[in-house]
Amino acid sequence: MKALCWHGKNDVRIDTVPDPIIEDPDDVIIKVTSTAICGSDLHLLGGLVPTMQEGDILGHEFMGEIVELGKNVTKFKKGDRVVVPFTISCGHCTYCEQDEYSLCDNSNPKPELGKENMGHAIAGIFGYSHMTGGFSGGQAEYVRVPYSSVGPIKVPEELGDEKVLFLSDIFPTGYMAALNAGIKNGDVVAVWGCGPVGQFTIKSAWMMGASRVIAIDSVPERLELARSFGKAETINTTDATEVYDLLMEMTSGKGPDCCIDSVGAEAHGTGRLEVIKDDIKDLARIDGDHPYVLEQIIKCCKKGGNVSIPGVYIDKVEIPFGAAMNKGLTFKMGQTHVQAFLEPLLNKIKSEEIDPSAIITHRLKLDDAPEAYKTFRDKKDKCIKVVMTP
Repeated sequence: MKALCWHGKNDVRIDTVPDPIIEDPDDVIIKVTSTAICGSDLHLLGGLVPTMQEGDILGHEFMGEIVELGKNVTKFKKGDRVVVPFTISCGHCTYCEQDEYSLCDNSNPKPELGKENMGHAIAGIFGYSHMTGGFSGGQAEYVRVPYSSVGPIKVPEELGDEKVLFLSDIFPTGYMAALNAGIKNGDVVAVWGCGPVGQFTIKSAWMMGASRVIAIDSVPERLELARSFGKAETINTTDATEVYDLLMEMTSGKGPDCCIDSVGAEAHGTGRLEVIKDDIKDLARIDGDHPYVLEQIIKCCKKGGNVSIPGVYIDKVEIPFGAAMNKGLTFKMGQTHVQAFLEPLLNKIKSEEIDPSAIITHRLKLDDAPEAYKTFRDKKDKCIKVVMTP
């Protein structure tokens, strides 16, 4: 079969690889009908994620048709259309029983790598390094899906792939980001980052009762989508006025009640000194993520406010922790417990409360994936979200 494989920093290629096979009685094999490039995939492209190996198959946002079932599988039949969560979870460990599926104790077959890098292993994740299990991803023609009774969700035939594909990751991720922010009716919510996750975070903040949502980014087309799709007020970080000053003006000096970092490790500083520091770190290969969004959030968030972090971080960050402590900020973060949100969010799509396909800007073939990664990374051609078909 064809699959997109990692060969090193900024080097991904379409290779011919062996078809997946049933390895466990609870497995299913899926013929992929749609797959997407996630912002987190760019961390892999940039060589930021440890424990990647040459030839690893990428992709953790995918769906398709079941073509083969393990002997213990009773939940599905051949021909069912399913969306697959990016997190792989056993369903019966302490964490899964608490709906904390991304912290599963049993689904990661290489826990020693997680312990070495983080102190504990988290759940297995499709196409996202050997630290999260080394599972082959969904930017391919076929995928083996373990723990199938816990993961995939069957979708109605009347809903096309583009309506439901993002249940695999970014819609639940945006929803959990808003949930982690502790939004109450009437709260002012600020969202840093208007990429795909940010767009769903904005929509979810309204669902949870926000009175105002303020979206912050530097890319014009993302800000426009935040206004049209998300009905948010916007701040362009390339403007001369500091984000802090604008937010204080917009909130009468109080600051937002809830602040959400939908950017993560590869945030870019806007000041000249910040840009120079990033260039030096990158050239010297000094460990550490870029913490500019977290710095702004800590400064801008109201006293006693809530900070939610769906953006992926990989390494160390230097942040003004003293300010966070003294302001009494509450932080909540983590990989998404996708399985916990599949049914309720599918119902929101069925009821037409939201149309996730509105964020798609590029529809391509899997063969176009290497170039699509570059287009998405470089924000060319007004690219916000790429969906591919094998």
